[in-house]
Amino acid sequence: MFNKIVAIEPVNFLPSGKEELKKYAKEIVFYDSLPKDSSEIVKRIGDADAILISYTQIIGADILSKCPNLKYVGMCCSLYSKFSCNVDIDYAEKHNITVTGIRDYGDEGVREYVVSELVQLLHGYSGNDFYYGRASELTNLKVGILGMGTTGKIVANALLHFGCDVYYYSRTRKEDMEEKGVKYLELVNLLPKVDCLCSCLSKNVVLLHEEEFKLFGNHKIMFNTSLSPCYDIEPFKKWLDNKDNRFFSDTLMALGPKELLEYKNVKCANQSAGMTMQAVERLNKKVLDNIKNYFAEV
Repeated sequence: MFNKIVAIEPVNFLPSGKEELKKYAKEIVFYDSLPKDSSEIVKRIGDADAILISYTQIIGADILSKCPNLKYVGMCCSLYSKFSCNVDIDYAEKHNITVTGIRDYGDEGVREYVVSELVQLLHGYSGNDFYYGRASELTNLKVGILGMGTTGKIVANALLHFGCDVYYYSRTRKEDMEEKGVKYLELVNLLPKVDCLCSCLSKNVVLLHEEEFKLFGNHKIMFNTSLSPCYDIEPFKKWLDNKDNRFFSDTLMALGPKELLEYKNVKCANQSAGMTMQAVERLNKKVLDNIKNYFAEV
């Protein structure tokens, strides 16, 4: 059992999850506001031997080194790799601090978000003009997906269901998806081929630079469902200057600088598509399972 667990920021824990957490700590503290800076994070951690965090704060060596009692960091958000993680895992490993993260808890909401926005755009619903001049179905729409992890697969399966012609680019080939009819193309061939591009890349992965936007071209639709922009900002702005292009993101983190909200052809929902009621329930279970497994192994 931990002596003290501190959630240093809002972490989407349900009352039932907080109650379950009492099995693993003598004292539990939940903060419902974001810390102002790293010094406040250190202050909030204090003498805790375990913390819970989300994706908004950077927990680097400068913070970890000032928390000598800390031995467990539970991420209430996705952990895909050291490169994309907001915790200095290398430092943590060298100092016997266990870092756990979760995956695959909010993908279903992303699938619904992409389909919903596409249907509204193509059919002219919710005040949209008809993108192709008259009501259009998803049938035969050429969609390219960047990244074929869990989110990419879920989005691809949904688009296949609606009759889209789906292509993908990924670091590794996905034979299971290709057997379903999703076609692999190198990025330089995929971009000019598709009408719509959907980025399902990991955080901090940037694939679209000036040359890629030239290949992609205009009168195109683009989604970014990642946790950070998948493009260089300046060539992205040039692409947005063409009013025939439409861009969608669920969060400002996915969009980029706030100034991009000024573009009329940008639609940012400003809320995470993946953070549904059901996703929060899955998140709680996975975080608690990580703590349970931690004690089973120590």
